[in-house]
Amino acid sequence: MSSAAHRATGHDHSAPDDRPGPDGLWSVQDHLDDILATVRPLEPIELHLLDAQGCVLVDDVTVPVSLPPFDNSSMDGYAVRVTDVAGASEEFPAVLEVVGDVAAGQAEPPTVGPGQAARIMTGAPLPPGAETVVPVEWTDGGLGEGPAARMRARSLAPEGAEGQVRVYRPAEAGAHVRTAGSDVRAGDRALRAGTVLGPAQIALLAAIGRGRVRVRPRPRVVVLSTGSELVQPDEELAPGQIYDSNSFALTAAARDAGAIAYRVGAVADDAETLRSTIEDQLVRADLMVTTGGVSVGAYDVVKEALEHVADEDEPGSGVEFRKLAMQPGKPQGFGSIGPDHTPLLALPGNPVSSYVSFELFVRPAIRTLMGLPDVHRPTATATLAADKALTSPKGRRQFLRGRLGDGSVTPVGGAGSHLVAALAQADALIVVPEDTESVEPGAEVEVVLLR
Repeated sequence: MSSAAHRATGHDHSAPDDRPGPDGLWSVQDHLDDILATVRPLEPIELHLLDAQGCVLVDDVTVPVSLPPFDNSSMDGYAVRVTDVAGASEEFPAVLEVVGDVAAGQAEPPTVGPGQAARIMTGAPLPPGAETVVPVEWTDGGLGEGPAARMRARSLAPEGAEGQVRVYRPAEAGAHVRTAGSDVRAGDRALRAGTVLGPAQIALLAAIGRGRVRVRPRPRVVVLSTGSELVQPDEELAPGQIYDSNSFALTAAARDAGAIAYRVGAVADDAETLRSTIEDQLVRADLMVTTGGVSVGAYDVVKEALEHVADEDEPGSGVEFRKLAMQPGKPQGFGSIGPDHTPLLALPGNPVSSYVSFELFVRPAIRTLMGLPDVHRPTATATLAADKALTSPKGRRQFLRGRLGDGSVTPVGGAGSHLVAALAQADALIVVPEDTESVEPGAEVEVVLLR
């Protein structure tokens, strides 16, 4: 397996300026900085609109034609001149000659002169001579039977496009008319570079005539879990086995972050099998994520398989395994592998450690590949709502699961990194800094917002 580190920068992630602290631990920030110094946004490509959903726009988009491009009716009714309906009432209606229909998409609408009206449909262009639109409910619909509830279909009442119509209410100039450029004008900036294209943005692009757009593609993330004890959901558990939840959690988290994520079934604790599986998956990966096998045990297969994989002519290449000053998630691995120097993040196997590590390190990497300017989850401060003080190991940045209330945050679950049920109830991470060993109830704490 060929490999190279820091494909875009040539940065050596084992260089002296990146040495861990005196206790041999990397800080959370240093590890994250090293990752983000390596990962670069994917190259732009041009895609059809629906293929670009979820992607990040590379260039500003300017409006070529005003939207709407012409004055058009916002109601079904009659296009008239203002003076012809001034003072109109049910007792003394304005009686106008109907000169024809104006339907959406019609090329040559009739001209409305004094004492005349044109039956008009929603979205149809305001005909020449008309100044306003009166809704059909303000008229007799040309039927002479008092106020109409709606227009009758043209096939059922072709006479509605001619004859006379009685108007029972006046209308001001421009009433029920969507003026040209009232949405956006030609030359306006429709969307800024860096915008994530969702349904509303795609609608705008289509409305201004853009069928293709230049974007950074959604990164392809391959998630792979390791462990001979792992069994897939819906299968029977044998003694000593557990269900593989990490690969499902991280694949879902990668998709939530904006990636196209592929989940690989759990790989047994065998280094050659793992190396072969990773090589097979590189063809569809912009980022590889493994979970499990990164600690100091005899069966920590990820570390065994990848620690010494490197290109001899590329200093600092391969995957480096580190210990971080954090809880949970102390063991971590990071580097790049394969001919395309694909970044790989190796996360610990305990479910909470894995998920917290994803939020802190993998999500920012995915958002960086997308080309987003802000890659981090938002943070806030909240008042700690707890029955007793929170304790935290000295020199470690602790991340506890929490549930947000009205300006407060309540811890959920204990500190154990295996407590998946509590994780499902959490919508924030409570951050306890490295120099803090105890946090009293009522204290202000930093929280990372997960939703």
